[in-house]
Amino acid sequence: MKDSRSLFFILMSLLFMACTSPKTYDVLIKNGQIYNGSGEKSFRGDIAINADTVAAIGQLNGAKGNLEIDATGLAVAPGFINMLSWANVSLIEDGRSQGDIRQGVTLDVLGEGHSMGPLNDAMKKEMKAGQQDITYDIPWTTLGEYLEFLEKKGVSTNVASFVGNGTLRQYVMGYENRVPNESEMDTMKYLVNQAMEEGAVGMSTSLIYVPSGHAQTKEIIELAQEVAKHNGMYVSHIRSEEGDLLDAVQELITISREAKISAEIYHFKASGNANWHLLDSAIQLVEDARTEGLPITTDMYMYNASSTGLNVVLPAWAKEGGHDATMKLIAQPDQRKKMMAEIDFHVPPEKILLVGFRNKELRNLIGKTLAEVAEERQKSPNETLVDLIYEDDSRIQVVYFSMSEDNIKKKLALPYMSICSDAGSYTNEGVFLEQSTHPRAYGSFARLLGHYVREERVIPLEEAIYKLTTLPATNLKIKKRGALQTGFYADVVLFDPETVTDNATFAKPHQYATGVQHVFVNGTQVLQNGEHTGAFPGRVVRGPGWTGN
Repeated sequence: MKDSRSLFFILMSLLFMACTSPKTYDVLIKNGQIYNGSGEKSFRGDIAINADTVAAIGQLNGAKGNLEIDATGLAVAPGFINMLSWANVSLIEDGRSQGDIRQGVTLDVLGEGHSMGPLNDAMKKEMKAGQQDITYDIPWTTLGEYLEFLEKKGVSTNVASFVGNGTLRQYVMGYENRVPNESEMDTMKYLVNQAMEEGAVGMSTSLIYVPSGHAQTKEIIELAQEVAKHNGMYVSHIRSEEGDLLDAVQELITISREAKISAEIYHFKASGNANWHLLDSAIQLVEDARTEGLPITTDMYMYNASSTGLNVVLPAWAKEGGHDATMKLIAQPDQRKKMMAEIDFHVPPEKILLVGFRNKELRNLIGKTLAEVAEERQKSPNETLVDLIYEDDSRIQVVYFSMSEDNIKKKLALPYMSICSDAGSYTNEGVFLEQSTHPRAYGSFARLLGHYVREERVIPLEEAIYKLTTLPATNLKIKKRGALQTGFYADVVLFDPETVTDNATFAKPHQYATGVQHVFVNGTQVLQNGEHTGAFPGRVVRGPGWTGN
C-alpha cells in the first residue's frame, strides 16, 4: 500500500513538472513593444511562433525559443501590406524583394489595371517584345498560374493580385476603342470569374491608360458585379487626377453603388499645381459616400512626385491603339506635328525627370529634366518629348513633381487611407542599376514611419501601423493576416521607431531604407539584423472568391 502511494506521488510530481516546465517555441520574440495592428495603444510583451503561425502573445514568462530575439527598444508589428506594388517583373528577376522586405513589407499586392494574366498568345508575344533589361519566359496563361509560378520559383514576400480590366479587354478586344458586343462581354465576365475563383482579390482599372480607359462606366459596373459575387474589391487609378478629378471620383462612387462592391482609389491625389485645391472637394465626395454606407477607401505613397510614362501627356488619340500605334503615328510628319501641338503638360517640362530608357544610347539622359534635354537639343519641349519616345521605342519612365506636401499630410490623416509604393521591389545591384527609379521603390513605408510619424507627427505610430496592416487586410478580405493575433500567420516586422529612415532620393534612388531589424514571413526569418537571409517563404495570398483548397 505504501509503495503504491509513493508511486502515485512520483507520477503526480512528474506530471506537475511536465505541466510547469518552460514551453519551447520555434521562435520567441521577447520584450518588444507590440503594435498588434488594431490602432490601439501598444504594450510591452512577447510573441511566440510555431511553424508559420503566431502561437502566443503576452507575458510569456519562462518560455523558451529555438530562436530567441531580444526586441528591447524595438516595435513589433504585423508585416506591412503594399496595396499597390509593381513587383510583377522584378520578383521574377530577384525574388528576394529587397526594397520592400527591408522596409517591413511582407505582402505585395499586384495588378493596377494590368495583371499578369489571363494571357493569350498575342499578349504573350507583345510582353516578350516589350521586355527590356529583365527578360523572362512566360509559361503561365491565367493569373492564378502566374502567382503559383512566383511561389514555386521562390519569393520572400507573399503575393496577391487584382485582375486588370485592361488585361481582360486586351484579351478579348485588343486595343479597340469601342463598346464590347454581347459575346465579348460574356467572355470578359467568364475571365473575371475565373480569376476570382483562382484567388484574385478583386478587379482593378487604370483609366488614364489604354486599353483600360476605353471601358465606359457601364462596362466596368457589369464586370464589377461579377467580382461582387465573389465578395471581391474594385480598385481604380481613376480617370483623372487633374482637372476632372471630381468627376473621376464620382465615377468610382457610382460603380461602387451600382455594383454593390467595396471600392478603393489608387494613390489618391490632386495632381498639378492648378488642381491642388480640388483635393478637399474630392475628400468630401468620398466621405459623403461613406456616410451613405458605401465602403470607399483610398491608398497613397509618401512623396509629392508621381512616376509613370512620358507618353501620358500625349493627346488621347495618339495613345488609343497602344504603343505600336503611337510609333506609327509619330512616323507620319503631319500626325507628328499635330501630336506635338496638342501635348498637354500638366506639370512644366522643368519638373519632369527622366528616369528610365529602353535604348541604352539614351541612358546618359537619366537624371535630367525634359527641359534640360530640350535645351541641349535646341528644340521645344514638345518636339523633344515626341522625339524621345520615338528614339526609345517606349513610353519612357519619368517622375512628375506635381503634388502638394500639405495635401500629403491631409491625406495621410484620413482614417480610411492605406499605404503603397506604386513601384517595383528592387535589389540595389545588378540589372536594377541599369535604370533609375522613383525613391518610393525603396522608401515609401520607411518614410511614413520616420518622416511623417516620428518627425512631422502627422499621425501616431499606432495609427500608422493600422494603415499598413489591419486596414488593408480588412479591405482585401484576406484571412489570418494583417494583425498580430494567436492563430494568424506569422508575418512579423521588428523595427526601431527612433531610427527607421528612408535613404533613397530622386538623385540616388537605389538606396535601402534602414531601421528595420528583423522580418518574418510565414514564420521564417527573411531579414536578420537588417540583412537578407536568402529565404523564400512567400506564398500566394488568395482572395475571398478562391475555390481551391
